[in-house]
Amino acid sequence: MTDAVIATIDTPDGPFTVLEDDQGRVLASGWTESVDRIVARVTARHRPTVVRAGTITSVDAVDAFYAGEVDHVMQVPVRQVGTELFEAGWRELRQIPAGSTLTYTEFAARMGRPEAVRAAASVCARNAPALFVPCHRVLRSDGSLGGFAWGLDVKRSLLERESVGTTALV
Repeated sequence: MTDAVIATIDTPDGPFTVLEDDQGRVLASGWTESVDRIVARVTARHRPTVVRAGTITSVDAVDAFYAGEVDHVMQVPVRQVGTELFEAGWRELRQIPAGSTLTYTEFAARMGRPEAVRAAASVCARNAPALFVPCHRVLRSDGSLGGFAWGLDVKRSLLERESVGTTALV
């Protein structure tokens, strides 16, 4: 990979920075203004060599999410490269419906590896395109929030925003 574009937009949860490749796929994103922090979320060997400020194609989906249309972000293409387990886990995260949550144990089972709860947590921790791959929908087995790279206040806000209009949480 050679070129990528990066932009920061304002959201109710603070500045949100998105890194996209030249095909408009989100490589990394998060609630920060730090370009370095976002670029560092991409593994070194898959990191773009040129990152320039510009217009991101996912901005409308992010705006829609914050306007209450939370499913649009799942339509945005993403690109993550990892082991078979990680790639399967990231795909599975995108299958968790908005307004629903899973525990790390349930997530491990959905990945087909019920004994791999720590690996499931690692899949979430190494998820670079936050929001577009909703690792925030995975909680500890006791129902508490657990961790989130962008802070528990953001995680709580995302879950509350997604639960509006839903009738049941998984």
